Amino acid sequence: MIIHHPLLGPRDSAEFTYMGDARLIDRPDSEAETAAQDFFEYGYLRDNPAGWHEELWFHEAGDRSWLVVTRNTVTHEISKVELARDVARERGRSR
Repeated sequence: MIIHHPLLGPRDSAEFTYMGDARLIDRPDSEAETAAQDFFEYGYLRDNPAGWHEELWFHEAGDRSWLVVTRNTVTHEISKVELARDVARERGRSR
């Protein structure tokens, strides 16, 4: 599988480590009344979708960047690759 790194171009997926659901970028508010439940769900509950899914990938054998990869878990087709820092900034602004 080839991942088109936004800065480095096409890279083999062997250079990367899959790190899980990209929703991990959206850390719960520790001051919320529901913080204990929110952090339990954040830390332990995951979806296992068949189809399109946003995932975190770490470029371990390269520039050590974090990416959000939108990938079809059935076909392994990749539709979008973004730097995780850009995604986190954008999500932070939309709150």
